[in-house]
Amino acid sequence: MGLCSSKPSTNPGLSSPRRDLQLANGNSIPDKDNSVAETKRPPQIPSSDNGDHNRNASEAQNGKKSPLFPFYSPSPAHSLFSKKSPARSPSTKSTPNRFFRRPFPPPSPAKHIRSLLARRQGSVKPNEASIPEGSESERVSGLDKSFGFSKHFGNKYELGDEVGRGHFGYTCSAKFKKGELKGQQVAVKVIPKAKMTTAIAIEDVRREVKMLRALNGHNNLIQFYDAYEDHDNVYIVMELCEGGELLDRILSRGGKYTEDDAKVVMIQILNVVAFCHLQGVVHRDLKPENFLFKSKDENSQLKAIDFGLSDFVKPDQKLNDIVGSAYYVAPEVLHRSYSTEADVWSIGVIAYILLCGSRPFWARTESGIFRTVLKADPSFDEPPWPSLSAEAKDFVKRLLNKDPRKRMTAAQALSHPWIKNCNDVKVPLDLLIFKLMKTYMRSSFLRKAALKALSKTLTVDELFYLKEQFALLEPNKNGTISLENIKAALMKHATDAMKDSRIPDFLASFNALQYRRMDFEEFCAAALSVHQLEALDRWEQHARCAFELFEKDGNRAIVIDELASELGLGPSVPVHAVLHDWIRHTDGKLSFLGFVKLLHGVSSRSLTKSQ
Repeated sequence: MGLCSSKPSTNPGLSSPRRDLQLANGNSIPDKDNSVAETKRPPQIPSSDNGDHNRNASEAQNGKKSPLFPFYSPSPAHSLFSKKSPARSPSTKSTPNRFFRRPFPPPSPAKHIRSLLARRQGSVKPNEASIPEGSESERVSGLDKSFGFSKHFGNKYELGDEVGRGHFGYTCSAKFKKGELKGQQVAVKVIPKAKMTTAIAIEDVRREVKMLRALNGHNNLIQFYDAYEDHDNVYIVMELCEGGELLDRILSRGGKYTEDDAKVVMIQILNVVAFCHLQGVVHRDLKPENFLFKSKDENSQLKAIDFGLSDFVKPDQKLNDIVGSAYYVAPEVLHRSYSTEADVWSIGVIAYILLCGSRPFWARTESGIFRTVLKADPSFDEPPWPSLSAEAKDFVKRLLNKDPRKRMTAAQALSHPWIKNCNDVKVPLDLLIFKLMKTYMRSSFLRKAALKALSKTLTVDELFYLKEQFALLEPNKNGTISLENIKAALMKHATDAMKDSRIPDFLASFNALQYRRMDFEEFCAAALSVHQLEALDRWEQHARCAFELFEKDGNRAIVIDELASELGLGPSVPVHAVLHDWIRHTDGKLSFLGFVKLLHGVSSRSLTKSQ
């Protein structure tokens, strides 16, 4: 949730750099932008259903419609550009330029799917405000706008000046009236209940407060104090961050950071995102505008804000809402099937920008941006990439892998060679190891043998992450772990958010460990991601070496019917047609092709699709 730190513009001619969505039937829906406004940009009020300042109808009509998505792109705010900028022309309908250079600060507007916004904000008529104002809102009936928050806001806080205003609320400074924090400045987001015209809009506010309360406590997360309500408003009280957005720091440095300075920023971003993912929370709108510095000090702490689009996600669940910001959206979000990996993609985009000062995926329209995200690869040939370290390039490439299964997690990124040797870097517990262990526990004896052979080919750098994760499970003196170790490790790092993401229920998958223990060697096989190894340049070498070990220790003669049984294939699969090339005809043992497919854990569904 963003906190505005600037005064609202007094210039009536100043348009917002954020942009509206247009429904297919012409209905205007304001973009749910949640970024923090500085003095250069009109202030925004963040929320899952917070929008921009009201705009006139002609601005929406001047937008350019995408041939693929009915998104419109009105021109950015004229005041943000120099007099010579083509953006001052009313006919310009493009997004800002690719490079992060003044005078083109990128608004990177959030572009949310039309139906989602329509449900949240209600149906609207063309060329009218999307949310009814004044007495019109009183006609919305049947909605329970009681949140159960404390009703004594005025007894504890003294409300100060308004520092920002958006379509759905406004932000004020305030200070504690009494107690140990008497006189301390805070930011208060005020959301009028009259603006909550749909059940989903009400639920968004409720969930956002619940999310902030549940996640509270991480050093790189905006501090939440409390939520209040009265008959007219909801008040969300948070810490006041006066250092500005990460975006402004990037621009003030001429568009890019040195590698060492970029590492400092990335470590803080990865830490807070890894924390959220462990709790089963996906942010869904990570971008430089949604990270604030606590103070204007050069070494100020970075804070993640704006959980208005965040959601709880179960370990095996996929989300399908298309939400986020165009430049930072992951490919799988556009395919409407994603989880926490989508946040890591957004971090990769931020890392690319920090290191070279330009966006990895850029076009002049939103539809063009989506095409490049889906089909194009980021360039690492143009300056300054040739002068940057190989580790930095590998770091960004592994974050920007289009296959979410091959993408690093936030915790893995903190164990990457480019990051891990920095001061005060601690690799956090990663939920991915539990997902992989669950799959391993359900695998056949033959696949477990194949994974054990592959784990023996790992390099020192690749083992570093697994050693850190194993240590976090706190093995006993014999160097083994059990179900109790896994439960204790999760509960040690748990917040209230973990209950909503049902992660404790996920532990039922590990009942097999209740009666036995797992040593580090088996843990490496269980927590190894074959897909991530496959993304490495040395994958072929890994696989060949692992197959040689498997030939010595695990490979054996096997008939097709037995192999089908090992894989758990059903009678509907024509096993002889599908598996005939998995087995060598000379000795009846698994071939190299069969070994590699076995590592991936082929299922009936994937085999049927491959036919």
